Amino acid sequence: MNRAVKIGLAGTCTALLVVGGIGTYNVVHGLTSGSAGDGVPTAGGTLDAATLSDTPPSNAEAVKSTRAFLDSWSRHHLQGAASDTDLPDTAAQALREYASGLHLKELTFGQVRASGPSEVTHGAAKVDFEVTARVAGGTWTYPSAVAVLKSKDGLLAVHWNNSVLYPGLGEGQSLTAGRLPVGAGAAKVVARDGKTELSAFPSLHEIAATIRQNARPTGGSPGTGVGVVDGDGTVVERLKVFTKGRTPVVRTTIDAGLQAVAEKAVKDSHLQGKPAGTVALDWRNGHVLAIAHTGADGNIAINGVKSPGSTMKIITAAALFDRAGMTASSPAPCTDSVVANSQTFHNDPGVRVNSSSSLAQAFAVSCNTSFIKAGFHHLVHDGDASALHDEAVNVFGMGSWSIGGGVATTDPSIPPDVQGGDQAAQFIGQGKVTATPLFMASVAATVRNAGFQQPVIIPRQHQATAPRPISPRTAGYLQSMMRGVAAAGTAAPRLGGLAGVGAKTGTAEEGDHTNGWLTAYDSRVSVAALVEGGSSGVDSAGYVVRQLLTGG
Repeated sequence: MNRAVKIGLAGTCTALLVVGGIGTYNVVHGLTSGSAGDGVPTAGGTLDAATLSDTPPSNAEAVKSTRAFLDSWSRHHLQGAASDTDLPDTAAQALREYASGLHLKELTFGQVRASGPSEVTHGAAKVDFEVTARVAGGTWTYPSAVAVLKSKDGLLAVHWNNSVLYPGLGEGQSLTAGRLPVGAGAAKVVARDGKTELSAFPSLHEIAATIRQNARPTGGSPGTGVGVVDGDGTVVERLKVFTKGRTPVVRTTIDAGLQAVAEKAVKDSHLQGKPAGTVALDWRNGHVLAIAHTGADGNIAINGVKSPGSTMKIITAAALFDRAGMTASSPAPCTDSVVANSQTFHNDPGVRVNSSSSLAQAFAVSCNTSFIKAGFHHLVHDGDASALHDEAVNVFGMGSWSIGGGVATTDPSIPPDVQGGDQAAQFIGQGKVTATPLFMASVAATVRNAGFQQPVIIPRQHQATAPRPISPRTAGYLQSMMRGVAAAGTAAPRLGGLAGVGAKTGTAEEGDHTNGWLTAYDSRVSVAALVEGGSSGVDSAGYVVRQLLTGG
């Protein structure tokens, strides 16, 4: 980076002063108390507020005083130029730093003309002029102006502030010329195609801004030009571009095509404007391919912690396979109701009683009583109901994830120490169990991949691992059961007929309404969706998931 010293002028070159666009002239410059040519007296640093006249200088006086100042500046007579101002010491330092920051080679002025009383500085006359500066990298031309003051005894002075050097230049700011690095804040956050910016998608505006501030960009190159820098040398504004640089990028795992589908899916007309969130993952490596959401309460796709309902039966079934030795064909009678810890649980409307149901059949129709009875009988021992929590952590990688780029996500929760009716409710994703679409998409991915891959949005970042891989036996049972749900079970109205799809629906009670869930996978992706206020998983979240699996 070409770090600028504060604005000033240094170097040994001289330049011609072009006045009013008509040529050059010589000015006899007065020090301490002198004249600006043709007998116009200058303040020589003696002007102070107590002696100022309320009457601005005449146009002729203001122009002659300005010309004297500019002539000294252009000829590198910096002390002389500074003495033509009302702050000689400050002006001298600033003029020296102007040149060192710009690597000034030549400085000329033209079009010097009065424009009447100053609207900013009381009692001053304004004089406009044009600056042409040959600096590192090229030639820069810009308009500028000064205010000229007059004392009661007729002395004149250019009123000094940083805007004399460049209009609007603030105190503590300076100019630099040459290489202008592109700051991290200007980086593009792009999809995995390397070109589509995430900010193009409504659901990713905040995520893109967060990643831009936290992730390390690559591939940028500086351009050349003139810029304003603040006190720590950061370029805060580009005033002139000589050659364009290349903006650095932060490449993410987002699939631009699938993200576009997701944005459309969460606004599906069947949802009637209800808040919705969805996440799609590449189940082979955990890459986040799409995140979309609607609603006014934040990004529910990655932060909407809700009871996941019957989608939790995926983890419950895994625990029954791993810890109780059950199989997909093990008996799991589907009764009308079941009592656990003195609390009575029922099935959702439309679930038929089946006393000879297997676990796979109960999974396909989402029978609550089957899973509560099996879970409470096999996985709760002497009041210890931590088995579901342990399965979620050890096999499905539940924990505190960082998907990367500083993007905040909310952790799911399956408490290990639940009591009372919650010991049974957890097996059907109710009670104190909470999850996000991000987590449930990962659950489906773990089943399809036969192993956990922690979701990430920045490629090649660290991914947490699960303490132990899902067993081939358990993965095989779950894949078979989830295919049954998609083909002929509760997800069939939306997903039936789609090749290679496994799924699980969920409906969870929350206050005076229900939330609809569905998680699924196919040969490419795993997906989960949540619709707040959805009547059922298949009739709300099902529409979102289908679009993501079919490409819209």
